[in-house]
Amino acid sequence: MRPVRHPARPRQPLGPVPATGAWRAEEGVGNRRFVHLGPLHLEAGGKLPDVTMAYETWGRLNERGDNAVLVLHALTGDSHVTGDAGPGHRTAGWWSEMVGPGRPIDTDRYYVVAPNVLGGCQGSTGPSSPAPDGTPWGSRFPYVTVRDQVRAEAELADRLGIGSWALVIGASMGGHRALEWAAGYPERVRRLAAIATTAQTSGDQIAWAHSQLAAIRADPRFRGGDYYGAADDDGPHVGLGIARQIAHTTYRSAAELDERFGRLPQGGEEPLGGGGRFAVQSYLDHHAGKLARRFDANSYVVLTESMLTHDLGRDRGGVASALAGITARTLAVAVDSDRLFLPEQSARIAAGVPDGELRVIRSAYGHDGFLIEFDQLGPIVADFLATDDDALPDPEYVI
Repeated sequence: MRPVRHPARPRQPLGPVPATGAWRAEEGVGNRRFVHLGPLHLEAGGKLPDVTMAYETWGRLNERGDNAVLVLHALTGDSHVTGDAGPGHRTAGWWSEMVGPGRPIDTDRYYVVAPNVLGGCQGSTGPSSPAPDGTPWGSRFPYVTVRDQVRAEAELADRLGIGSWALVIGASMGGHRALEWAAGYPERVRRLAAIATTAQTSGDQIAWAHSQLAAIRADPRFRGGDYYGAADDDGPHVGLGIARQIAHTTYRSAAELDERFGRLPQGGEEPLGGGGRFAVQSYLDHHAGKLARRFDANSYVVLTESMLTHDLGRDRGGVASALAGITARTLAVAVDSDRLFLPEQSARIAAGVPDGELRVIRSAYGHDGFLIEFDQLGPIVADFLATDDDALPDPEYVI
């Protein structure tokens, strides 16, 4: 699919930017549910004394408890996988085309669980959450790894009575956690779908992340991470916005940006000497402003750093050994134009597991193809699940 080139349109101002876009209870709970896990000991040392996990569910758990699917979101995603925007949910579901009745992940058949990641800002414990003294954690929030995040999700599964998953599926950062689930809890993952992701963060990915972290920390309004309580427009939204702009260029392909925007001026104003700018600059500014209104700068730092820890082979004899130990039937999906998580990284996953297959999405959109190319991704996932004879519907349900 090729992107359509549209005439540049002026972006409307969105009003003041809050110091943090973290979810607050006064906005409404929406479809969130919460589980309090208690203390969580961390891989790098120390512990979080009281962890809360926010999550959403769709469908019903059958009597055997074997029809559960775990959906894991990407860096700035959340638990609102499917559904409308409304109180408690500032945006509509990010994967509504994939999850729901009759959709590829069919909620008439499967019990779907989607947690907000540990360290996030949409209900699970993170830097914007209260520390034991009642004030936000801020700069005091500890370093968490992908394995810490998965351990919290495993405890959540325990509380929900889910012994094993019919499928664990995640894309991008969510794919890191999906792979860690399969390597760390092989007896609990029957099928694994790792989409547009990698088994080990590469030097290139670390380099892209470094500049994003630097942009946030260089913003004087970041205040070392202790900006909660600041007035609107006095938070680190400039640094967070620049981080998002850097990231967004890796989420889309060079071909798409050139085909869609090229050198079009924004609003007809000539950039050279006329005080105008290019349409692609306006596009990136728009996405920067949108993220600052719904996300938290500290969570962006914490989660980005957790992605840098991702190495499936750490303490497992290397990546090849870790992949070889995965017992789940595995689907690796690559986007052919992805310049963040390269197709060869998906191929490495598929080739390294004992029962793996590689499927490739053809897209002009780059990494974000997993959020756009549902006409390709949907059938791939549906076909992968169609062979899951262990998760047939059961007429008796757990209430």
